[in-house]
Amino acid sequence: MVTQDTGVSVPAVPRAVARPVRKDEIVIEERGLYVESWLPERRSRRRPLYLLHGELTGSWLWERYLLYFAQRGWEGHALNLRAHFWSETADFEELDFDGYLEDALAGYDALGRPAVLVGHGMGGLLALLVAARREVAGLVLVSPALPDPVRQGSPSHVVRLVPPRFRQELLGWAGPPEPVQRQHPDLTVADVVRIQHLMGAESGAARRRMLEGVTVDREALGEVPSLVIGGGVDRQFLEEDSERLAEWLGAQYQPFGAHSHYGLVIGEESYEQVADAIRGFLELHRL
Repeated sequence: MVTQDTGVSVPAVPRAVARPVRKDEIVIEERGLYVESWLPERRSRRRPLYLLHGELTGSWLWERYLLYFAQRGWEGHALNLRAHFWSETADFEELDFDGYLEDALAGYDALGRPAVLVGHGMGGLLALLVAARREVAGLVLVSPALPDPVRQGSPSHVVRLVPPRFRQELLGWAGPPEPVQRQHPDLTVADVVRIQHLMGAESGAARRRMLEGVTVDREALGEVPSLVIGGGVDRQFLEEDSERLAEWLGAQYQPFGAHSHYGLVIGEESYEQVADAIRGFLELHRL
């Protein structure tokens, strides 16, 4: 069981001098997976970061985090699930949540050493499941999808209405960028345009599984240092749900009241506050 005190504020950290970075990649041919890696110019003793994206996105979601942490001595490895961004194409109607979990495990195993898992949305739920099955150094869950028994079940008709394959309109991200930006005030119009341009398709079966409920064995997580982050204007995963997950885990909790779901990670004017908090957590636990 995770043992951190709930509600502990992550200490502020001083600004670091940005250092050069280099890019690399990990290709897992048997599963058609591509892992985008950003590394410090010099090898570091810090724990690697393994980043898991959520629905409709890919490693592009983490670009600002990858640069931020590589400049400060952390290597970052951002997985692309099958049929997402640079990984091989596949039929979304044949993909499901269990297959995504196998992708996440394969990417983690390819690192060859314990890492800090960083998950966003559906990627947060995948990170919990990976941590229950592998030795990990830490957990950072950014506005994560909730596991059972923390989440409240969705009505059966809501689950049935999810199509086999869906795109951004299901999550309210279609249409002109200005109305979307007004729903996500921490994002710039340029942020919204970029997100809309890069969003792909998604597996309806994976989303239905999340809505039905995915069980995570809390005892299997062991004493893993954990941080949960919630966004106060997140319309996909509510801030109070993130807080409830932190309580269930016994994890540190850090809310950002003015941040949206994507603003927590990719917002040009909002991501750095969250990255600073994550860095403070990593420093606190010497990760």
